[in-house]
Amino acid sequence: RSSYSCCYFVLPCCFFDFHGKYSRRQSKKTQYREYLDFVAQVGFVCGFHVEEDCLRIPSTKRVSFVGKSRTYPPAERALIDKQITQFIDSRQTCAVATCDRRVGFKHKDHCGGLCEGAGSEVPEDETETAGTIWMPGFQPRGKVEQIRNCASLPRDFVDEVVLNVANLLLNAVPQKSCSGMLDGNKNTWNQGESLSLREVAEHLNKETLKKLKSEYGGLQTLLKNNHQVFEVLNGRVHIRDWRKEKPSSKTKPEVKRRLSAEAFKTRLCWFFIHHPNGCSLPSEACPYAHGTEELR
Repeated sequence: RSSYSCCYFVLPCCFFDFHGKYSRRQSKKTQYREYLDFVAQVGFVCGFHVEEDCLRIPSTKRVSFVGKSRTYPPAERALIDKQITQFIDSRQTCAVATCDRRVGFKHKDHCGGLCEGAGSEVPEDETETAGTIWMPGFQPRGKVEQIRNCASLPRDFVDEVVLNVANLLLNAVPQKSCSGMLDGNKNTWNQGESLSLREVAEHLNKETLKKLKSEYGGLQTLLKNNHQVFEVLNGRVHIRDWRKEKPSSKTKPEVKRRLSAEAFKTRLCWFFIHHPNGCSLPSEACPYAHGTEELR
């Protein structure tokens, strides 16, 4: 839309429309094929001869579209521009949002003015004002993508949430005992109770939840990131019992087995420090350090 001489190449990937996620309309097609047809339709509406090609790349999404020539003469640019505007408007999913986006925007001036001068050229500075003329309120993605997978949250904040959730699971019901050997003596190790993510969230304060909601996956992502302490299965949170962890089924070469046995411990064991019964594993069997003296 920037100029009549513009050509384009597009490799469709994520299923998005102009204003949000793409909504499926045909159940007889796969989601990918339906989305490809939609992207091709955009090219046709914009007045291109759309060509489809399949790239030789190692990806499941490798169908591309190329627009090298127009289906109309330059004199009809204003008419096609009106057609494009109507198409964009028709894709809007919410009429209220449409009105909000057009506060202070004179649609008649944009469409009517161009249609009256059908034989005239579109102003040279149209590309510079595309954000306000073509789609009011449109904001492109920033050049630097913010990391929002809970990895950049302050360490003390994460530690506090982990400790709060662990204590919640441990104290949810009277101690759920699992017999095991601790320090060579017969003892019980409290694995706590499992709770749903919703139940866990209900016990966290509003400030914590607000901070987590700004991250992708929120609370669930944070708990999964701390897999040393938690196990999240089917929407329920459990405290991980390392005695039940199955060893890798893959047979390791001799060299790798030797290196694995001699591996340095670089992180402290959370259970050794915080769990009321300590770690369920003896020091030599635990992959984490029981005390700073074991750290390397």
